[in-house]
Amino acid sequence: MFKHILLATDGSEHSLRAGEKAIALARCHEGSKIDIVYVVDGKQSKEDVLHHWGLDAADKRKQKLQMIEQKAKHEGIDYEIIFLHGEPGPTIVEHANKNNFDALVIGSRGLNVFQEMVLGSVSHKVAKRARCPVMIVK
Repeated sequence: MFKHILLATDGSEHSLRAGEKAIALARCHEGSKIDIVYVVDGKQSKEDVLHHWGLDAADKRKQKLQMIEQKAKHEGIDYEIIFLHGEPGPTIVEHANKNNFDALVIGSRGLNVFQEMVLGSVSHKVAKRARCPVMIVK
């Protein structure tokens, strides 16, 4: 039933819990695959460069995904890490709708709390617009 799962993550505590749920879903069906998507927001990327001069931003992003990657490997789940560029909500929705996922798993809150208060949460935007079932994990 849920053989092709999209996990949207930003390295936050909620997205780590979402990763655990995505892995649990994938374990239910042999041959399942998880696409782990991290959206690089242009504004955030610029801020990262200014605050962490000299550090490789790509390495920093990969470190945020390391815990989920290790858990997927440990469970023997097939996965792929995909970096997308754009505004997180619409970019995740576009990717989900183009690739016909069986389910999308996302954390209820991300790393940018201020943006959530002002603009609404990414998970809310995704749940409203994605054409596949969406699991929001607290």
